[in-house]
Amino acid sequence: MHGPRRKLKVFVTTVMTVFVFIVVEMSRNAGQGKNSRSKVLIPTKAFWSKRVLHNAYWNRHQQRLDHENNPILTGPNVTSSDWLLPEWLNHTVARNSCDPDVGVMTQVKDFNSLPGRFKDFLLYMQCRSYPMLVNQPDICRDPPFLLLAIKSLAPHFDRRQAIRESWGRVGLVENKTVVTIFLLGNATAVDHHPDLSEMLRYESSMHGDILQWDYRDSFFNLTMKEVLFLEWFNTHCSGANFVFKGDDDVFVHTINIVRFLKNLSHDKAQDLFVGDVITNAGPHRDKKVKYFIPESMFVGMYPPYAGGGGYLYAGPVARRLHAVTSQVALYPIDDVYTGMCLRKLGLAPEKHKSFRTFDIEEKFRTNPCAYKSLMLVHPRTPQEMIQIWAWLQDPALNCN
Repeated sequence: MHGPRRKLKVFVTTVMTVFVFIVVEMSRNAGQGKNSRSKVLIPTKAFWSKRVLHNAYWNRHQQRLDHENNPILTGPNVTSSDWLLPEWLNHTVARNSCDPDVGVMTQVKDFNSLPGRFKDFLLYMQCRSYPMLVNQPDICRDPPFLLLAIKSLAPHFDRRQAIRESWGRVGLVENKTVVTIFLLGNATAVDHHPDLSEMLRYESSMHGDILQWDYRDSFFNLTMKEVLFLEWFNTHCSGANFVFKGDDDVFVHTINIVRFLKNLSHDKAQDLFVGDVITNAGPHRDKKVKYFIPESMFVGMYPPYAGGGGYLYAGPVARRLHAVTSQVALYPIDDVYTGMCLRKLGLAPEKHKSFRTFDIEEKFRTNPCAYKSLMLVHPRTPQEMIQIWAWLQDPALNCN
């Protein structure tokens, strides 16, 4: 018995000696480059540093969510008495409350001077649950290969009908099932809309493709539409392989999209998120710009994001986005918000040259062949959608 043990002891001792020798030699040679003296290298920056709190309200709110969702602070072996929120994170209202959060009026220094759309967004930023007025719970009973989810407004009857008659036709495309739905909020009297509820009910009964929630359908609430759609998708259509989400003023070459998706490898398809990607962007500070965001609301750069005119992603990504939305504070620009959620998931949108959310050159817009290889172009009127679709369906079209 002593023989094997002795051999093992000698072996371990030899290995440890070699390891110590390597460590000592590495320490001796550290910093001894061709033109340097022997010295100890000291990092110029701290390995860990406390996050700096911004005064901007969104940043404060997001830091609170990050704190609450930190697995180190909220793990199974941690009790509520083990950690306390810093004082500056204590301002909150009941989670998912749809009562106005009047506390923001003192939290945002220039609240009283902000345009009404900002006040409205900030007061109801916590609310994430609105009742459905119109649902199509069985539209994905047979899970489609591709779900076309189109953001629309109640008065846009002509746009929805043009899509139904052109690129949004449901059925088989390249032997793959395509389903189309339209996402609507409520056209309220506050925004001087006429009562369109009866017309919408008729439209829904005719086509069975309307989803509508009871919230004010405004530009800043497009983010809410994103969150509500993901919740609906997770409940009623989670078996869809892919999702195209876009506006109702785009032209989509559905055939090209289906062909593109059919040729993806399995691994590529699982994390797919493609579109016309915008990088190195930040908030506009010019009040005259549609996308203006005041410094009191947000500070920082935006993550890479795909232009909201339209982007394409995998069903599994949609389910993961739904799960992470509760960890990302609502932001008033929906495509930026989606980019924030992707970053939280460790994903990044991929740019694809066939998505033209900023249109094509004017001299090519009336050339049928200019659309032959595209997947999306924005913007287009209902008449132009039908015209382009007719061009592309013409068997005599020759683009060689």
